[in-house]
Amino acid sequence: MKNIFFGVTVFLSFLATAQTDFEQVKQTVDDYIQGTSYTYPDRLKKAFHPESNLYLSQKDNDFWVVPSKEYIAWFAKKEPGTFTKRLGKILQIEVLGDIATAKAEILITPRKLRFVDAFLLKKVGGKWQIIAKTASNGPTEKNGTAVLFFVSNAHTYGDTELGTGNSFAEIAYAYEEFEKAGINVSFVSPDGGAVSLVYINTSDPLQKKYVYDPDLMWALQHTQKPEEVNPKDYSAVYYVGGGSAMFQVPESKAIQQLALRIYEENEGIVAAVCHGTAGIVNLKTKNGDYLFAGKNVSGYPEAYENQSRPHFKTFPFLIQKTIEERGGHFKVSPKGKAHVEVDGRLVTGQNYQSSAGVAQAIIAQLKPLTQQ
Repeated sequence: MKNIFFGVTVFLSFLATAQTDFEQVKQTVDDYIQGTSYTYPDRLKKAFHPESNLYLSQKDNDFWVVPSKEYIAWFAKKEPGTFTKRLGKILQIEVLGDIATAKAEILITPRKLRFVDAFLLKKVGGKWQIIAKTASNGPTEKNGTAVLFFVSNAHTYGDTELGTGNSFAEIAYAYEEFEKAGINVSFVSPDGGAVSLVYINTSDPLQKKYVYDPDLMWALQHTQKPEEVNPKDYSAVYYVGGGSAMFQVPESKAIQQLALRIYEENEGIVAAVCHGTAGIVNLKTKNGDYLFAGKNVSGYPEAYENQSRPHFKTFPFLIQKTIEERGGHFKVSPKGKAHVEVDGRLVTGQNYQSSAGVAQAIIAQLKPLTQQ
């Protein structure tokens, strides 16, 4: 028994160390992103090893080696805090002992350029630093407009052992529309980290495309915590459905605050699909009214549920009943048919078949931003 306890303790200690290393690598890459985006040479000095190089390209030189000291000096010419019109986002991180790799997307929106930066990092003297960086670039239609997807950490129905998760179809179909429109997507969950996925159909070409997309799957494995999100960066939120949407997200005060700040302060859009509509039932605006009061709302109605199944008995509330009791007008089409309701800056869909339509309705409202 002592040996088992010792083994478990060592294993948990290893996990804690690995997590610490991951967070340190993430912070180092973020120092690079923030240092280049907002002209902070001190953060760049912290991110790069003094002997590191950048392997870049020029018009007539495909192998341009730039010492990091020279690179950092480029950002010392402006006042610290000056926005360089670079928008950065971490796409992937992998820690392998005392080395790590990372990938980031950098958008330079005025020039309609997208860079993919690749980093090699090493733990030197207990500190993670970039020892090499390279980049590739190409044209893009992305302009920095972003949508925040809300997903749940719940992997069971309530306290039971009945498995559930976030609907992958509702993620993939909306994600595809935003990708085509040049709109960035980020994911947040109440606890952050990996989330469970259900309803994955790899016979569907679009779902197959995204289930093997390493950037999307990394993002779903490393969702942000609410406190890590700056609501000023987003123009819309999208509540993903699936059985897990009935749990954690609706009662999360932090998620509610994010949604309301984006809706009220940014004049953004609140959207939900299928069971994701559960996420909006507790949203109250500054005047104390429910956000959806007096508005048309869609989602998955209890009439379409198999109410004899054990999972239905775990639902903490009923979506249609709660929406209607709180002043919303619940609208649906026949079961299995796509149905989207657009009422001002509230966009909702009935089922996974409505996911693309909900995204398209969001895009239509965001069009003035995407064309700037």
